[in-house]
Amino acid sequence: MTHANAPSTERLVRAVGTWALAASIVNVTIGGGIFRLPGGVYKTLGQASPLAYLVCAAVIGLIVVCFAEAGSRVAQTGGLYAYIETAFGPLVGFVAGVLLWAGMTSALSAVAVFFGDAVAALAPSLAGVKWLLISGVLALFGGLNVLGVSAATRFNSVMTIAKLAPLALVIVAGIASLDSERLAITPTTGGDLARGSIFLMFAFLGIESALVPSGEVKDPSRTVPRAIAIAMIGVVVIYLLIQLVAQSALGNALGGSATPVADAGGVLLGASGRTFILVGSTISMFGYVSGMTLGAPRALYAFGRDGFLPDAVAAVNDRFRTPHVAILIQVIVTIALALSGQFEKLAIIANGAILLVYAGCALAVFRLRSKDVRLDTKPFVAPLGPVIPALAFLAILWLMTSLTRWEWLAVLIAAAAALVIYFLTRGRRAAMSR
Repeated sequence: MTHANAPSTERLVRAVGTWALAASIVNVTIGGGIFRLPGGVYKTLGQASPLAYLVCAAVIGLIVVCFAEAGSRVAQTGGLYAYIETAFGPLVGFVAGVLLWAGMTSALSAVAVFFGDAVAALAPSLAGVKWLLISGVLALFGGLNVLGVSAATRFNSVMTIAKLAPLALVIVAGIASLDSERLAITPTTGGDLARGSIFLMFAFLGIESALVPSGEVKDPSRTVPRAIAIAMIGVVVIYLLIQLVAQSALGNALGGSATPVADAGGVLLGASGRTFILVGSTISMFGYVSGMTLGAPRALYAFGRDGFLPDAVAAVNDRFRTPHVAILIQVIVTIALALSGQFEKLAIIANGAILLVYAGCALAVFRLRSKDVRLDTKPFVAPLGPVIPALAFLAILWLMTSLTRWEWLAVLIAAAAALVIYFLTRGRRAAMSR
């Protein structure tokens, strides 16, 4: 039996119950992406779009159970990165860490693009300077992060209300007037379903962060699966209702809409309803960009601190005590990606990179079990033996068969860069450890 940082959980109070954990998962999962995704899913699947939500719910449910077991065995800071590193060693762990950073950066860039589209829809006179606006917002949050964490985190306090209120308004306004003809499920192929589902998976990513405090959950072997089930049902019901209402209100026009939820609100509630939803979605994305520009640069900082990147990347501002160089690099890379203007491509690249890490976590469950890695408390063990991690891994592989050659290339370049960096810095890191 291998112990993984047992002391780190001994002082934690197990106070998080089923409903509290479920609420946390719902809050983390529902983000700004759902305001854009119904249009892209419809473009791929048409009236079969609701099937993608069910596929994503099943896949993410399997994946999160793997997160829960790995998290109950490994208490190191780092989440998925720590689970994979504990299971397979520092090389695989570092590649996973780089892929997570690449996925987060692509996701941040995708939402920044959608933020620009939403602002342009809200104020058409700004459409010509949309890219300047995107760059300015990213630079603004980079600057706030340099000034200090507290200055940046103040923007996140309104995020939950901002994202849920417009969604609730559209659901309430549209549920009574659903058009059965526009909602009839049409036949689709397995390839199209995989493509639509991997695109939609963007709306479910990040759920693992709600399971980080696994050492503070009451009776995790019962609480975690129940909370996951409750949260997934809630999230899927909300998402499905949004898709159905938007599909019913817009019909085939949904596939070409850059702001589908707002456009559906315009049909159902008029111009003022569309404006309210655009404002709400813009605030929601504003909060998302704020949170991600706070978190993503810290991964670069950690790479610099641990010797994978030059020392300068781990520099800390003398006055504000923030990783200003890492923040600057993050902002520059994010702006460069956002200026491509391709929300859909950025979202799928983000999904591909992060899903590879999720697959690594599913495999890590097998390894952690075989090594009997555990804390001093009894670990949560996924039911049905090897079935759940195996199904999670196979489901991810199926989704990733829908990636195009160029999307695979983008993901593999990030993985190859991680390998090169790892081997080039071996001597430096060995010297640092002496």
